[in-house]
Amino acid sequence: MLNAHILGTGSYLPARRLTNDDLSKIVDTSDEWIATRTGIKARHIAAENEQTSDLAVAAAKAALADAAISAKDIDLIIVATSTPDMTFPATACIVQNKLGIAGCPAFDVQAVCAGFMYAMATANAYIRSGMAKRALVIGAETFSRLLDWNDRRTCVLFGDGAGAVILGASEQEGGIINTKLQADGSYSQILQTPGKIAAGSIEGSPYLYMDGQAVYKFAVKALANVAREVIEESNLQPADIDWIIPHQANLRIIESTARHLGVPMDKVIVTLSEQGNTSAASIPLALDEGIRSGRIRHGQTLLLEGIGGGFAWGAITLKY
Repeated sequence: MLNAHILGTGSYLPARRLTNDDLSKIVDTSDEWIATRTGIKARHIAAENEQTSDLAVAAAKAALADAAISAKDIDLIIVATSTPDMTFPATACIVQNKLGIAGCPAFDVQAVCAGFMYAMATANAYIRSGMAKRALVIGAETFSRLLDWNDRRTCVLFGDGAGAVILGASEQEGGIINTKLQADGSYSQILQTPGKIAAGSIEGSPYLYMDGQAVYKFAVKALANVAREVIEESNLQPADIDWIIPHQANLRIIESTARHLGVPMDKVIVTLSEQGNTSAASIPLALDEGIRSGRIRHGQTLLLEGIGGGFAWGAITLKY
């Protein structure tokens, strides 16, 4: 049976670093207020001339270099994003062109902060079925462009960035063990950007809206449940997990999920402090950081899990 193994990872963060103190000059907030409630100290903001596809391409090139393969070796491109370059074509097609390749399937997945989970599960299905041999999976976002910078409840939370993973088909054991995806559209109103293009103008608010308390309550329960389920369905125990790589939304949510699983925080990769919530990019960014720092090593068992608007959520177990 074919298994999807990680061949390489890469990441990219825009040059501009916006600290909590910087934000306090824009909106009524403070470093203490933000840090104690979220765990965030800074975030990166894309330059005016940087598109989501530019961030994605930079991360993809780093992942290709890490895997020691050429872009021409890729036969599937999936980009998880809620902030595409344009309504269409897909950002994945734009990325494909910027990488100088053509012919392979290229499409976007939109599941907000759970997007990378959905993209990885989809690429895994392609590889297991024999429909792809080398998949480029990217989470890329320019969420700063959805923010109302006068709303201190939301503008302090998010940042921009991209992370990429190369998955390769192999008959060797290991790689992705199990994936589990879930969604419940009845909660769509608590986290959304409702604006839409109609007749040449925007109908509804173009800014991100979030009911923070409702999101927190739902996320803690959903993530703990899906993590337990995917571990059990993988014939593993929480103690078998070497590293949790969670969506980086809020430190309290991350700590709660680890606590529900009985996993100590020193086995959790946390990049939130310097990156904020980068939506679909947060998990691959954290994964790449864990690998490049030497903490995540080959042969270890990982749990990736994330949740986002929709509500959509999911978890993946894999042997790195």
